Amino acid sequence: MSMPHIPVLLKEVLDTLNPRDGGVYVDGTFGNGGYSRALLESCDCAVWGIDRDPNVIAKAQDMQAEFCGRLNVVEGRFGDMFDLLSAQGVSGVDGVALDLGVSSMQLDQAERGFSFMTDGPLDMRMEQSGPTAADAVNGLGEEELANIIYEFGEERRSRWVARAIIEARAEGEITRTKQLAEIVRKVVKKAKDGIHPATRTFQGLRIYVNDELGEVDRGLSGAEHLLGAGGRLAVVSFHSLEDKRVKGFLNARSGNMPNPSRHIPDTSGDGPAPTFKLLKKGTVKPTAEECKINPRSRSSRLRMAERTDAPAWPFSKRSAA
Repeated sequence: MSMPHIPVLLKEVLDTLNPRDGGVYVDGTFGNGGYSRALLESCDCAVWGIDRDPNVIAKAQDMQAEFCGRLNVVEGRFGDMFDLLSAQGVSGVDGVALDLGVSSMQLDQAERGFSFMTDGPLDMRMEQSGPTAADAVNGLGEEELANIIYEFGEERRSRWVARAIIEARAEGEITRTKQLAEIVRKVVKKAKDGIHPATRTFQGLRIYVNDELGEVDRGLSGAEHLLGAGGRLAVVSFHSLEDKRVKGFLNARSGNMPNPSRHIPDTSGDGPAPTFKLLKKGTVKPTAEECKINPRSRSSRLRMAERTDAPAWPFSKRSAA
């Protein structure tokens, strides 16, 4: 049964962005528009929503009409936000919000193939174009599959999973989510915390299919180039791989990188000037009350920073990293 969409850490994201009349804000992962609606209802501002899912773009039309020109939603990847907004004549913004990973809406649609909780085609594509998870599972070699599942899914038994997939596909193509989940279940035991044995394998394949970590790198760099001095960045992540990417970016851009050794001269001040100031060291986590209302928020983490007036560093690579 589908759960209602509840924006994660909504109050905290809104407090971070501190929206004001006349401001321009980017909701880089529009989804159901929860952050965008909160921004638009808080003051007389403008919001640019970005989403790579064509279903989202179609559904957003009513909301755009509701806010009479203050909301514009464009189709594309948030990693390309600088180019997407530049093409619309937007050269600077006052705030950027990113809610990383797969959306609740996508998880709840069995036909999208993101979840093993209901059976569906093994797809996992956020923008519904390009190679699917089934293409990866049936076409990649054992070593490459194991590396994807280990690096992106953090599955310790990745080699056992990859071997089980190779053996199963020798009997016929793997095309359904339940089919893959059952293959994984045979070689991965259920965790003590109750996490389904296929959770990490599905995460790894989804991140690979959608180049999610490369997208995070490019999106953070795009936000850096778009934000004006004093502009705010709020990033919500849901697992350690995303959060590590965000933490590394903000630490580097704020001049907060630790010296590798006390025996080596500190060269932290030799590079480009810091482009961000951390608004909080570490992360903001959801309250117990929010976790109770919205169980999907339990693993969420918010990092926040404010743009300085220093020139942006060179863009991150536009291809997968």
